Amino acid sequence: MQLKLPHNHDKNIQTVLEKMPDAEKFSHAALIFQQLEDPTRLKILWILCHSRECVSDIAAAVGMSKAVVSHHLQLLRRSNLVTGTRIGQEIHYSLSGTDEAKLLHKTIDAIFSITCPSENF
Repeated sequence: MQLKLPHNHDKNIQTVLEKMPDAEKFSHAALIFQQLEDPTRLKILWILCHSRECVSDIAAAVGMSKAVVSHHLQLLRRSNLVTGTRIGQEIHYSLSGTDEAKLLHKTIDAIFSITCPSENF
């Protein structure tokens, strides 16, 4: 699809536009980025990048109520960044195995200048 652009500064723009993802993929990417805009959710995600934890432990670690943490976990689950596994009466949360979650794990470690503790085992 050739677009008539007002200016032709870069002849490569048509090739770039042909490879541009559709609106649905941009919406999905925006949902993932929205998860990182909240410091508490980012802290929860950081914890789950490095450990599998239940809501009670996460709540204690971030100094918030279980209800608030559960809300954040629900948002992270909806965007497929974390997953939960029932163990007895508890659900233990961890980073999901999606490509996006793995990339965020590496990105979060790089932003905080750490080496993932789980890589040392």
